[in-house]
Amino acid sequence: MTVVGIGADGWEGLSPSARAVLLAADVLVGGGRQLALLPAACAGERVAWPSPLRPAVPGLLAAHAGRAIVVLASGDPMFYGIGRTLVEELGPGAVHVLPHPSSTALACARLGWPLEETEVVTLVGRPLARLAAALHEGRRILVLSADAATPAEVAALLREQGFGPSTMRVLEQLGGERERTTQACPADGWQHPPGDPLNIVAVECRRAPDALRLGAVPGLPDAAYEHDGQLTKRHVRAATLGALAPAPGELLWDIGGGSGSIAVEWLRTHPSCRAVTVERDPVRAERITRNAARLGVPQLRVVTGAAPAALAELPPPDAVFVGGGLTAPGLLEACWEALAPGGRLVANTVTLESEALLADAYRRHGGDLVRLAVAHAVPVGGFTGWRQAMPVTQWAVQKTAAQAHQTSDPTDPVAGADR
Repeated sequence: MTVVGIGADGWEGLSPSARAVLLAADVLVGGGRQLALLPAACAGERVAWPSPLRPAVPGLLAAHAGRAIVVLASGDPMFYGIGRTLVEELGPGAVHVLPHPSSTALACARLGWPLEETEVVTLVGRPLARLAAALHEGRRILVLSADAATPAEVAALLREQGFGPSTMRVLEQLGGERERTTQACPADGWQHPPGDPLNIVAVECRRAPDALRLGAVPGLPDAAYEHDGQLTKRHVRAATLGALAPAPGELLWDIGGGSGSIAVEWLRTHPSCRAVTVERDPVRAERITRNAARLGVPQLRVVTGAAPAALAELPPPDAVFVGGGLTAPGLLEACWEALAPGGRLVANTVTLESEALLADAYRRHGGDLVRLAVAHAVPVGGFTGWRQAMPVTQWAVQKTAAQAHQTSDPTDPVAGADR
């Protein structure tokens, strides 16, 4: 199979090699807009992509077995394009890709922005809330629009997130005869009517002076979260994420989610990070979902149920955080058993009963057992004094290959602990 990237400039913008492949194809597969860009000389059978696309790939290949299939993709097929899906389905050796300049490359060329310093967020088939995690003072962002309504939706989100002063431009039909770029306009004053559905939104981020500052590292202000008091506070949260050590692509189990702050900040460390939070209270579970969307990580999976029972159907984690329910029978042991070698487990508690469990786990498995104490300056009459928060006991451990081969002890006090 060959995948050919094509731009808004259509046939005229294709290389000689891409044209030759298209002219020789038995089957031409693509979206209706892309197929319409080809001349009549491309005589292969034209097949529009079915929806949903990915499940249809095996059947499409089977229906045209033995024929030369060429797939059309917008711009660079390996940049948020169909190329990735086909390679994952067929393997890299079965797919030959002929890329065209991507829309982001063309946009940066028009704007004079260095591509390597420009963040790209796609909203094609993805929720608008994803954009919130990319908003930082001075950053340049290219938003791949879902349709003509996307620019107005982006402007509304910027205002809601305290980035109303950010300037926006919309670039339409890049590389084609109908290419157009709007004048720069702040999100606060965005009133442009919907234009061409094939567009990119360019955003230069500017935070409103009084907007809450959300950094790019763990330890967001407590005020960033909606909560009922069940919140891992800022300084302890930063220390907890440091012990969990998130890396790109890794999956976190967040047990006893509360407000979801640990899972949210795990996901904010890298776009490819994944997380599941388990919360038995339905009201809190809904609150976690709202916090995740507002803070730019709507992909957070929220499971409403009690652990350890709710863990049975979850994919294996790379790291586990236990922020509540430590005394539930079998919980700590189930989390430990779920980890592969190299996996990390971090558990926090403020109660003596749970602290005893963590001390025993530390004795048996090693790791680090620390007590975190934070005090805040508060008024004392006309002076200032310290108010001590409840100290947090934290156990953090990385599972070794030797520990992974040890068998569980059914009389383990962790496994049989009473609530």
